[in-house]
Amino acid sequence: MQVLADLVELLALERIEDDLVSHRPGAELFRGQSQDLGWGTVFGGQVLGQALSAAVQTVPKDRHAHSLHAYFLRPGDVTRPIVYDVDRIRDGGTFTTRRVVAIQNGQPIFNLAASFQVEEEGFEHQDEMPDVPAPETLPTEQELFRKLQDRIPPVLHARAFAARPFEVRPVGGGDLISPPVQPARRMLWLKTVGPLPDEPALHRYLLAYASDHAFVTTALLPHGVTWHTRGMQVASLDHVMWFHRAVRVDEWLLHVMDSPAAHGGRGVVRGRVFTQDGKLVASTAQEGLIRKR
Repeated sequence: MQVLADLVELLALERIEDDLVSHRPGAELFRGQSQDLGWGTVFGGQVLGQALSAAVQTVPKDRHAHSLHAYFLRPGDVTRPIVYDVDRIRDGGTFTTRRVVAIQNGQPIFNLAASFQVEEEGFEHQDEMPDVPAPETLPTEQELFRKLQDRIPPVLHARAFAARPFEVRPVGGGDLISPPVQPARRMLWLKTVGPLPDEPALHRYLLAYASDHAFVTTALLPHGVTWHTRGMQVASLDHVMWFHRAVRVDEWLLHVMDSPAAHGGRGVVRGRVFTQDGKLVASTAQEGLIRKR
């Protein structure tokens, strides 16, 4: 579908030349366009995916991202492109480290540290995947929204029914507009709406993009509020991912999320990403601002 092709192009980035690079050996600059998804600011997953894409383009092909640690510093402006400044921090025998700063209007809005590793054999163990219904048996988010369309706030209406690059099927369904007080746990099946080429880096940064969907709002579930509840200020503060093994985002993945704690206007959420046959391919974590004004 075109919406998926547009996302792949959005995350591909353009390498740019600048005098700044000549004064900093090992530095490289990339430019990415911004996409307006209806939130008013750049979706966190976009800048996360673009930053990882920028880092990937400076790393040998035989090294794959195994971890990233990122901080969201300022809201992104959807009307302006973003420049990604990549520093080649270290190139070791088996590990490579990159630092990426996303810049807009002359100010950093995001920074990322990512580590890459050559493939090697080692010990293996993993958590068991929860017993959940198959994705094909569950309605999509958009189908659930259609049942609630008379209650969807105007600010959400266009976004709820817009074409999406990822198909998302919540486990358990429920009320997506005014959820009741419930445990801080959420599970989503997700995959791209079409097939993708066999490029490991592409699948990793697309998973980074998708991992920010409905993540921090998991911390709101015990409190009976949503990000669009009047007076709520909700924003991602940081994001962490560990890639345990190769992953394909054009095949079903289950993101299992829970929030162990909230305090001081902040909520912490952690997640695990499983393939449909039960392999744990990634772990995620995020702290977000969940402030009631």
